Amino acid sequence: MADNSARNANTVNSIVIAGGGTAGWMAAASLAHHFKNLTQFGSVSRAPTITLIESEAIGSVGVGEATIPSIRAFNDSLGIDELDFIKKTHATFKLGIEFRDWYQVGTEFFHPFADYGMPLKGVKFHHHLIRLQLAGETINTADYSFPAQLAKQGRFAQPHPNPPTPLADYGYAYHFDAGRYALYLREYAEQRGVTRREGKIDKVELDNTSGDIASLKLDSGELINGDLFIDCTGFRGLLIEQALHTGYDDWRHWLPCDRAIAVQSEKVGDPAPYTRTTAREAGWQWRIPLQHRTGNGYVYSSAFCDAASAEQTLLNGLEGAAIKAPRSFEFVTGKRKKIWHKNCYALGLASGFLEPLESTSISLIQTGISRLLAFFPHQGYRECDVDEVNRQHHHEFERIRDFLILHYKATGRSDTEFWRHCQAMEVPDTLQHKMALYQSRGHLVNHEPEAFEPDSWISMYMGFQVKANDYDRRADAIELNALKQQLAQIRDTIRQAASQPMSHAEFIARHCSADQ
Repeated sequence: MADNSARNANTVNSIVIAGGGTAGWMAAASLAHHFKNLTQFGSVSRAPTITLIESEAIGSVGVGEATIPSIRAFNDSLGIDELDFIKKTHATFKLGIEFRDWYQVGTEFFHPFADYGMPLKGVKFHHHLIRLQLAGETINTADYSFPAQLAKQGRFAQPHPNPPTPLADYGYAYHFDAGRYALYLREYAEQRGVTRREGKIDKVELDNTSGDIASLKLDSGELINGDLFIDCTGFRGLLIEQALHTGYDDWRHWLPCDRAIAVQSEKVGDPAPYTRTTAREAGWQWRIPLQHRTGNGYVYSSAFCDAASAEQTLLNGLEGAAIKAPRSFEFVTGKRKKIWHKNCYALGLASGFLEPLESTSISLIQTGISRLLAFFPHQGYRECDVDEVNRQHHHEFERIRDFLILHYKATGRSDTEFWRHCQAMEVPDTLQHKMALYQSRGHLVNHEPEAFEPDSWISMYMGFQVKANDYDRRADAIELNALKQQLAQIRDTIRQAASQPMSHAEFIARHCSADQ
């Protein structure tokens, strides 16, 4: 039986964040805002001090520029003005992700932040699509998605808060300059009392009795004491791993890419309102359009491609001239065995890494912060709280992991050794179960909570031409020709509606053009 008593009676009077970048400053801004509210409400007598330690000499990875719609909720929770944020970070809008050459070279499909169609006769829409497929019809899911059609036409419109029809209900996210976003949050946090300390962490001092972190020793010799330490030190996990030896689950046998090379390029043409990913010989390339430049990268497996070839592949795939020299990164896909251990809480790359294929890195920082706030040790550390945070951490990472593996496993490509390896590899039982149920009867398994909604899985199954052998037979309540007519009407309605809004570039120019 777990010990639910507090490990000590002391409240957290001081919080130390090790590392800046996106993770560090998201944490600092959230904590400062959170405790400002609690003191105003009288929930706590006084807020803990918050100190963030970072070194300009170390910098951050800083290549994460694409997000998913949850980033909007995070900014809203801090009271951030959307248009000001967009201007300051040179952001553009993101309606989803385009996948090129993933199923076969020359094919493409789109993953929108929206559901497809709407239920008909109480039956989920995708079952009607499967029914038509089995009747010999060719299906393009993008025809039934308003944001997918907007993206195809290079247009953008913000969704109505009370959409008149389910077809008009969708989400959007952003592409932004990660370095500018960190600076934006730094200013926000410092205005609310967060103290920034410049310096490198030379040593992590542990308490001899409890094994907790007692202080961080800087290269200047200064000791920074704290009650709660947040590790935002990136892949190295200076606190959570190097000091506390928490352990790491290595998932490279399921997600074989272990290298990335990134480069910024000059802007060419109007920015698209979506992220593009293009499958390459040993991995995939991203293209992320900002207002002032384009972010590019190649994520690949070192077992199937050397660094020089990867760099050449990336540079050959640019649409504009490179602005700076490419930067290379090594990583081990997986997760920390514990995100919370003793008085240390890991965020961002220190908590684990799932490659940026579906732009989840910043979202994982956000959910990690949400758990910290929900289970904050106001009256000491309780093991039941720590265990629940770690359980949720495992669940979230594993569900995203399975969704990413599907991108590789379901490929129809056999033109390179890398893709043949992906086709043949074993997958986790949890993913195998999901795929089997879809192939059996079009059933979608959803383990609440999941980062990706059922229709995101439909995007992948349909895009990769994973065939369902049956469907919910209640869909037969609609006569087949009548169903075809209804779907044709839905397609026409969406296509016509998508032709009305202004272009993405014009929307930005009118409402939120960045200060150059």
